[in-house]
Amino acid sequence: MHRFSVPDAELAWAFSDESGHPVVQLHGLTSSRSRDRLLDLDLGRGLSDTRLLRYDARGHGHSSGRPVPEDYRWANLADDLLRLLDFWFPDEAVHGVGPSMGTATLLHAAVREPDRFSGFTLLLPPTAWATRTARADDYRRLADLVETEGVEPFLALDRVAPKPPATLGHPDTVPHVRGELLPSVLRGAALSDLPAPELLERIDLPTTVLAWIDDPAHPLSTAEALVDLLPQAVLQVAHTPEDVRRWPGVLAADIARHTA
Repeated sequence: MHRFSVPDAELAWAFSDESGHPVVQLHGLTSSRSRDRLLDLDLGRGLSDTRLLRYDARGHGHSSGRPVPEDYRWANLADDLLRLLDFWFPDEAVHGVGPSMGTATLLHAAVREPDRFSGFTLLLPPTAWATRTARADDYRRLADLVETEGVEPFLALDRVAPKPPATLGHPDTVPHVRGELLPSVLRGAALSDLPAPELLERIDLPTTVLAWIDDPAHPLSTAEALVDLLPQAVLQVAHTPEDVRRWPGVLAADIARHTA
Protein backbone atom coordinates (compact mmCIF):
# COMPACT_ATOMS: atom_id res chain seq x y z
CA MET A 1 0.00 0.00 0.00
CA HIS A 2 1.45 3.36 -1.08
CA ARG A 3 1.33 6.12 1.56
CA PHE A 4 1.87 9.88 1.52
CA SER A 5 2.50 11.68 4.80
CA VAL A 6 0.52 14.77 5.75
CA PRO A 7 0.17 16.28 9.23
CA ASP A 8 -1.53 13.71 11.51
CA ALA A 9 -2.37 11.24 8.72
CA GLU A 10 -1.00 8.92 6.06
CA LEU A 11 -2.86 9.07 2.72
CA ALA A 12 -3.25 5.95 0.59
CA TRP A 13 -2.82 6.65 -3.11
CA ALA A 14 -2.59 5.07 -6.55
CA PHE A 15 -0.94 6.56 -9.62
CA SER A 16 -1.44 5.62 -13.26
CA ASP A 17 1.19 7.10 -15.59
CA GLU A 18 0.34 7.17 -19.29
CA SER A 19 2.45 10.25 -19.98
CA GLY A 20 -0.40 12.67 -20.54
CA HIS A 21 -2.19 15.52 -18.80
CA PRO A 22 -2.09 15.44 -14.97
CA VAL A 23 -5.41 14.56 -13.32
CA VAL A 24 -6.33 14.20 -9.65
CA GLN A 25 -9.45 12.27 -8.62
CA LEU A 26 -11.13 12.60 -5.21
CA HIS A 27 -14.13 10.86 -3.62
CA GLY A 28 -17.11 11.69 -1.44
CA LEU A 29 -17.83 11.75 2.30
CA THR A 30 -17.49 8.31 4.00
CA SER A 31 -16.43 6.83 0.65
CA SER A 32 -13.08 5.89 -0.87
CA ARG A 33 -11.45 5.05 -4.19
CA SER A 34 -12.79 1.50 -4.09
CA ARG A 35 -16.30 2.38 -2.90
CA ASP A 36 -16.72 5.10 -5.54
CA ARG A 37 -15.92 2.48 -8.19
CA LEU A 38 -18.85 0.35 -6.96
CA LEU A 39 -21.09 3.45 -7.05
CA ASP A 40 -20.18 4.29 -10.69
CA LEU A 41 -18.47 7.47 -9.46
CA ASP A 42 -14.94 6.43 -10.47
CA LEU A 43 -14.81 8.52 -13.62
CA GLY A 44 -11.11 7.82 -14.07
CA ARG A 45 -11.67 4.15 -14.91
CA GLY A 46 -10.50 3.50 -18.43
CA LEU A 47 -9.03 6.99 -18.74
CA SER A 48 -6.09 6.98 -21.15
CA ASP A 49 -3.24 9.32 -22.04
CA THR A 50 -3.18 10.96 -18.61
CA ARG A 51 -1.20 10.86 -15.40
CA LEU A 52 -3.98 10.03 -12.94
CA LEU A 53 -3.55 10.37 -9.18
CA ARG A 54 -6.30 8.87 -7.01
CA TYR A 55 -6.22 8.89 -3.22
CA ASP A 56 -8.29 8.23 -0.12
CA ALA A 57 -8.95 11.33 1.99
CA ARG A 58 -7.68 11.26 5.56
CA GLY A 59 -9.78 8.95 7.74
CA HIS A 60 -11.34 7.32 4.66
CA GLY A 61 -10.59 4.07 2.87
CA HIS A 62 -7.04 2.94 3.55
CA SER A 63 -5.82 6.34 4.80
CA SER A 64 -5.26 6.94 8.48
CA GLY A 65 -6.62 9.75 10.64
CA ARG A 66 -7.33 10.98 14.14
CA PRO A 67 -10.67 11.23 15.98
CA VAL A 68 -10.53 15.04 15.72
CA PRO A 69 -13.46 16.67 13.85
CA GLU A 70 -11.44 19.71 12.78
CA ASP A 71 -9.10 17.42 10.82
CA TYR A 72 -11.94 16.65 8.42
CA ARG A 73 -13.04 20.19 7.62
CA TRP A 74 -13.04 20.69 3.88
CA ALA A 75 -10.47 23.46 4.10
CA ASN A 76 -8.11 21.06 5.87
CA LEU A 77 -8.71 18.41 3.21
CA ALA A 78 -7.74 21.07 0.65
CA ASP A 79 -4.42 21.44 2.48
CA ASP A 80 -3.83 17.71 1.96
CA LEU A 81 -4.73 17.99 -1.72
CA LEU A 82 -2.34 20.86 -2.36
CA ARG A 83 0.48 18.96 -0.63
CA LEU A 84 -0.15 16.00 -2.93
CA LEU A 85 -0.13 18.23 -6.00
CA ASP A 86 3.12 19.88 -4.90
CA PHE A 87 4.71 16.42 -4.72
CA TRP A 88 3.24 14.74 -7.79
CA PHE A 89 2.75 17.63 -10.20
CA PRO A 90 5.05 20.52 -9.20
CA ASP A 91 4.63 23.57 -11.42
CA GLU A 92 1.85 21.94 -13.47
CA ALA A 93 -1.83 22.80 -13.80
CA VAL A 94 -3.95 19.74 -12.95
CA HIS A 95 -7.47 18.73 -13.96
CA GLY A 96 -9.54 17.99 -10.84
CA VAL A 97 -12.47 15.57 -10.61
CA GLY A 98 -14.50 14.36 -7.66
CA PRO A 99 -17.98 14.05 -6.14
CA SER A 100 -19.54 15.85 -3.18
CA MET A 101 -16.81 16.24 -0.55
CA GLY A 102 -14.31 15.85 -3.39
CA THR A 103 -15.92 18.75 -5.23
CA ALA A 104 -15.80 20.85 -2.06
CA THR A 105 -12.13 20.00 -1.48
CA LEU A 106 -11.23 20.98 -5.03
CA LEU A 107 -13.05 24.31 -4.77
CA HIS A 108 -11.42 25.18 -1.44
CA ALA A 109 -8.03 24.46 -2.98
CA ALA A 110 -8.86 26.45 -6.12
CA VAL A 111 -9.89 29.64 -4.33
CA ARG A 112 -6.47 29.61 -2.66
CA GLU A 113 -4.29 28.47 -5.56
CA PRO A 114 -6.24 28.71 -8.83
CA ASP A 115 -3.07 28.38 -10.91
CA ARG A 116 -2.70 24.78 -9.69
CA PHE A 117 -5.65 23.72 -11.84
CA SER A 118 -6.43 23.60 -15.57
CA GLY A 119 -10.11 22.76 -15.20
CA PHE A 120 -12.67 20.71 -13.27
CA THR A 121 -15.25 17.98 -13.64
CA LEU A 122 -17.33 18.42 -10.48
CA LEU A 123 -19.84 15.74 -9.50
CA LEU A 124 -22.83 16.00 -7.18
CA PRO A 125 -22.07 19.26 -5.37
CA PRO A 126 -23.24 18.98 -1.75
CA THR A 127 -25.58 21.19 0.23
CA ALA A 128 -24.13 24.68 0.59
CA TRP A 129 -24.85 28.06 2.13
CA ALA A 130 -28.63 28.26 2.81
CA THR A 131 -29.12 24.49 2.58
CA ARG A 132 -26.05 23.60 4.65
CA THR A 133 -27.37 24.29 8.15
CA ALA A 134 -29.99 21.54 8.13
CA ARG A 135 -27.56 19.04 6.63
CA ALA A 136 -24.93 19.90 9.24
CA ASP A 137 -27.49 19.23 11.98
CA ASP A 138 -28.16 15.83 10.39
CA TYR A 139 -24.45 14.99 10.46
CA ARG A 140 -24.20 15.92 14.14
CA ARG A 141 -27.19 13.73 15.00
CA LEU A 142 -25.69 10.83 13.07
CA ALA A 143 -22.35 11.30 14.83
CA ASP A 144 -24.13 11.16 18.20
CA LEU A 145 -25.99 8.03 17.08
CA VAL A 146 -22.78 6.23 16.12
CA GLU A 147 -21.16 7.17 19.42
CA THR A 148 -24.07 6.03 21.57
CA GLU A 149 -25.44 3.03 19.63
CA GLY A 150 -22.70 1.97 17.22
CA VAL A 151 -22.44 1.86 13.45
CA GLU A 152 -25.32 -0.54 12.72
CA PRO A 153 -28.17 1.95 13.41
CA PHE A 154 -26.37 4.41 11.11
CA LEU A 155 -26.27 1.76 8.38
CA ALA A 156 -29.91 0.88 8.94
CA LEU A 157 -30.94 4.50 8.36
CA ASP A 158 -28.93 4.60 5.15
CA ARG A 159 -30.54 1.41 3.87
CA VAL A 160 -34.08 2.81 4.17
CA ALA A 161 -33.27 6.32 2.90
CA PRO A 162 -34.77 7.19 -0.52
CA LYS A 163 -32.30 6.74 -3.36
CA PRO A 164 -31.98 9.05 -6.39
CA PRO A 165 -33.39 7.43 -9.54
CA ALA A 166 -30.00 7.70 -11.26
CA THR A 167 -28.55 5.27 -8.69
CA LEU A 168 -31.03 2.44 -9.20
CA GLY A 169 -29.26 -0.88 -9.54
CA HIS A 170 -26.14 0.15 -7.64
CA PRO A 171 -24.96 -2.51 -5.18
CA ASP A 172 -25.43 -1.95 -1.48
CA THR A 173 -22.28 -0.51 0.07
CA VAL A 174 -21.25 0.64 3.52
CA PRO A 175 -19.14 3.63 4.58
CA HIS A 176 -15.43 3.04 4.08
CA VAL A 177 -14.50 4.73 7.37
CA ARG A 178 -13.48 2.96 10.56
CA GLY A 179 -16.16 3.09 13.24
CA GLU A 180 -13.99 4.91 15.74
CA LEU A 181 -13.36 7.70 13.22
CA LEU A 182 -16.85 7.98 11.74
CA PRO A 183 -18.27 10.45 14.32
CA SER A 184 -15.32 12.81 13.81
CA VAL A 185 -15.59 12.54 10.01
CA LEU A 186 -19.29 13.43 10.20
CA ARG A 187 -18.69 16.32 12.60
CA GLY A 188 -15.93 17.62 10.34
CA ALA A 189 -18.43 17.72 7.48
CA ALA A 190 -20.88 19.54 9.76
CA LEU A 191 -18.23 22.21 10.36
CA SER A 192 -17.76 22.71 6.61
CA ASP A 193 -19.33 24.61 3.74
CA LEU A 194 -18.39 25.54 0.19
CA PRO A 195 -16.27 28.67 -0.24
CA ALA A 196 -18.14 31.97 -0.22
CA PRO A 197 -19.85 32.80 -3.53
CA GLU A 198 -17.70 35.90 -4.10
CA LEU A 199 -14.59 33.69 -3.95
CA LEU A 200 -15.98 31.14 -6.38
CA GLU A 201 -16.67 33.87 -8.92
CA ARG A 202 -12.90 34.28 -9.29
CA ILE A 203 -12.31 30.67 -10.43
CA ASP A 204 -12.16 31.34 -14.16
CA LEU A 205 -11.47 27.79 -15.34
CA PRO A 206 -13.31 25.43 -17.70
CA THR A 207 -15.70 23.44 -15.52
CA THR A 208 -18.37 20.82 -16.05
CA VAL A 209 -20.80 20.30 -13.18
CA LEU A 210 -22.48 16.88 -13.15
CA ALA A 211 -25.59 16.48 -11.00
CA TRP A 212 -28.57 14.18 -10.64
CA ILE A 213 -32.14 14.70 -9.52
CA ASP A 214 -33.99 13.94 -6.28
CA ASP A 215 -31.06 13.84 -3.86
CA PRO A 216 -31.45 16.10 -0.78
CA ALA A 217 -27.77 15.62 0.15
CA HIS A 218 -26.70 16.82 -3.31
CA PRO A 219 -29.45 19.20 -4.38
CA LEU A 220 -29.69 20.43 -7.92
CA SER A 221 -29.86 23.95 -6.48
CA THR A 222 -26.18 23.80 -5.49
CA ALA A 223 -25.13 22.63 -8.95
CA GLU A 224 -27.15 25.41 -10.57
CA ALA A 225 -25.69 28.01 -8.21
CA LEU A 226 -22.15 26.88 -9.04
CA VAL A 227 -22.84 27.18 -12.76
CA ASP A 228 -24.10 30.73 -12.17
CA LEU A 229 -21.03 31.62 -10.10
CA LEU A 230 -18.17 29.96 -11.99
CA PRO A 231 -17.42 31.99 -15.14
CA GLN A 232 -16.79 28.99 -17.44
CA ALA A 233 -19.11 26.35 -15.97
CA VAL A 234 -21.70 24.21 -17.75
CA LEU A 235 -24.23 21.80 -16.21
CA GLN A 236 -25.29 18.27 -17.12
CA VAL A 237 -28.07 16.57 -15.14
CA ALA A 238 -28.54 12.80 -14.91
CA HIS A 239 -32.00 11.27 -14.57
CA THR A 240 -31.15 7.59 -15.07
CA PRO A 241 -28.27 5.17 -14.38
CA GLU A 242 -27.54 5.24 -18.12
CA ASP A 243 -26.89 8.98 -17.83
CA VAL A 244 -24.40 8.37 -15.02
CA ARG A 245 -22.58 5.71 -17.02
CA ARG A 246 -21.80 8.39 -19.60
CA TRP A 247 -19.93 10.52 -17.06
CA PRO A 248 -16.49 8.91 -17.59
CA GLY A 249 -16.77 10.02 -21.21
CA VAL A 250 -17.56 13.55 -20.04
CA LEU A 251 -14.36 13.58 -17.98
CA ALA A 252 -12.30 12.33 -20.92
CA ALA A 253 -13.79 14.99 -23.19
CA ASP A 254 -13.20 17.71 -20.58
CA ILE A 255 -9.54 16.79 -20.27
CA ALA A 256 -9.06 16.61 -24.04
CA ARG A 257 -10.80 19.96 -24.57
CA HIS A 258 -9.03 21.76 -21.76
CA THR A 259 -5.67 20.38 -22.81
CA ALA A 260 -6.24 21.52 -26.40
